[in-house]
Amino acid sequence: MGKINSCLKCLFVFFNVVFAIIGCLLIFGAVKASVFSSQLSAVGAPGLGWVWVFAIGVLAISCLGIYAGISEKELALKIFAGFMAVGMIIMLIFGIVVVVMRNKVRESFRSTSAEVSKPFMAEEGFRNMLEQLQDSGHCCGLASASDWGDEIPATCKCEPGLDGFGGFGTFGHSGCKARPQGTTGPNQIYQQTCGELIISYADLFFNIAIGFLFGFAITALLGLLVALLMIHQVRRHDQAGASSMAMKGY
Repeated sequence: MGKINSCLKCLFVFFNVVFAIIGCLLIFGAVKASVFSSQLSAVGAPGLGWVWVFAIGVLAISCLGIYAGISEKELALKIFAGFMAVGMIIMLIFGIVVVVMRNKVRESFRSTSAEVSKPFMAEEGFRNMLEQLQDSGHCCGLASASDWGDEIPATCKCEPGLDGFGGFGTFGHSGCKARPQGTTGPNQIYQQTCGELIISYADLFFNIAIGFLFGFAITALLGLLVALLMIHQVRRHDQAGASSMAMKGY
């Protein structure tokens, strides 16, 4: 008979096998993404170093958990529990940082005014990119349609019959409105600004990241509690064995 409850042991090993597979998939994804690392660095995107660290860490800790569960060794279980505690704290810290960052990004976009957007609109590259976003995202202007000055581009043209959910340019748009007075261009333009569309994309990205981080924090907490329970069972078994040996010797 083992030192640890067989159902608890099987459940512990199973979840570690699942996370080991997730670690392998993350490593595979990092290998595939490394092909585009130079292009990502050229546009100022963060490197893949943290992805590699996280993926290898998930795989290594999962393998440690599998070994600790099968071998029923107290030291291995203690090391695993320590990693779970550290991982839980790190995930909570990063989750809180992402929440604060999301709120800052949201406020910065919502406080964007015509004066703030003027330097961006003065660049031809940004204007071309904004026109592409307007065409695909069904929006007009960064902060408002007035960002375009006296001439509203054709990409702001709104078709009233295509009203839909809006937001991501797939299910119609959020509505139409008349162009500002004193301007030329389409009579009806999109009501939604591209700044609002960017906020919706950013919110989606941040919410996924927050759910991922806090989900891993909860998983680490559960792993820590199960590891502590298994350590308790191992100690109780060893103490019972030592007591029986002492009684036989007596």
